[in-house]
Amino acid sequence: MRIYSWNVNGIRAVARKGFLDWIEGEQPDILGLQEIRIQNDQLENKLRNIDGYHSYFNFAEKKGYSGVALYTKEEPLLVENGLGVERFDREGRVLKAEYPDFVLLNIYFPNGKRRKKRLNYKLDFYDEVLDYCENLRENGKKVLVFGDYNTAHHPIDLKNPEANKDTSGFLPIEREWLDKLEDHGYIDTYRYFYPDKETYSWWSYRTRARERDAGWRIDYHFVSKELKDNLKNADILTDIMGSDHCPVTVELEF
Repeated sequence: MRIYSWNVNGIRAVARKGFLDWIEGEQPDILGLQEIRIQNDQLENKLRNIDGYHSYFNFAEKKGYSGVALYTKEEPLLVENGLGVERFDREGRVLKAEYPDFVLLNIYFPNGKRRKKRLNYKLDFYDEVLDYCENLRENGKKVLVFGDYNTAHHPIDLKNPEANKDTSGFLPIEREWLDKLEDHGYIDTYRYFYPDKETYSWWSYRTRARERDAGWRIDYHFVSKELKDNLKNADILTDIMGSDHCPVTVELEF
């Protein structure tokens, strides 16, 4: 089972850049999108109903902001929006889908930006996600959490770590939460297969960073350790254009 995650920075924008042709050629079993930046009444049929896929969407209340989508060949047993916490759920950041062998969460984690209030919101969101996932595990579920985490974990995960040590997305307090996630038994699937490989998944538009490969790895698939034996491969598709992020993948075998 090939599971893809992609922050598309606007689903309508990426649709103008060959998104539907890419899906048809790539044929992911599951594809989660983040930052779709669209409302339900703006979603065209060609994006709502892609041949061969069931589709689900969680829209932010604010227009042109946030939002996540899920395309899946296998119909899930259950799909739910949000974490059950209003101040997080109004931003349309979470889609949960349950399958016979695991539960996935497709998440667009907040950006801490430069304001302390927003950084605290991000950290609170992180903790709520971990609590939510741990509750699933306590109920016997194997968990996959993927999406745009908006934090580079280690110096290897961004081109210029020293220059960004005081920048949200690489602050010690943000990185410590990813440490905590691993301490709770979650595996960074790309690092599981490629512990020393320097590959990025996001590049700033403002500095033409992609041309220089001056990027950050902030898009992840984390799995609970109960899925470790099901891991077969992971990848970062740096050649796929259309967004300031590229797709990241994991392959599971059941």
